[in-house]
Amino acid sequence: MSNVFKDIEAIVSKDIPLISNIANVSSLLNKMEDINWVGFYLVKDDYLYLGPFQGEVACTIIKKGKGVCGTSFEKKETIIVDDVTKIKNHIACSSLTKSEIVVPILKEDKVVGVIDVDSTSLSRFTQKEKELLEQVASLLSDLF
Repeated sequence: MSNVFKDIEAIVSKDIPLISNIANVSSLLNKMEDINWVGFYLVKDDYLYLGPFQGEVACTIIKKGKGVCGTSFEKKETIIVDDVTKIKNHIACSSLTKSEIVVPILKEDKVVGVIDVDSTSLSRFTQKEKELLEQVASLLSDLF
């Protein structure tokens, strides 16, 4: 998994547009095993708007505090969900998704976006993925 981060570090550059950077990062994160969706939501006002991603068609707008992504945005913290059916306000973009991790991207203590990764397996995400995605979020925060 650390190879994924090294690959991401190698391609991310302040000299290219944000959208180009995160499009390539979503492609590299898509190499993680046993995932069915990976991508970004970007903040505008109190909403998250769909950014670059890999996977099936996704929800395009998520209100702050709604679903796992909106809750991560609101709380400014990483959220790991072992079983999405146990979350009352989960937004089911795909009926195949069983577990999820969402990591906020913070710039000067303000959420500017989130990284969202879904899996078709229960309890797919561990401390290992949390640490990787938080490293990625930290690296990307400098681009906003």
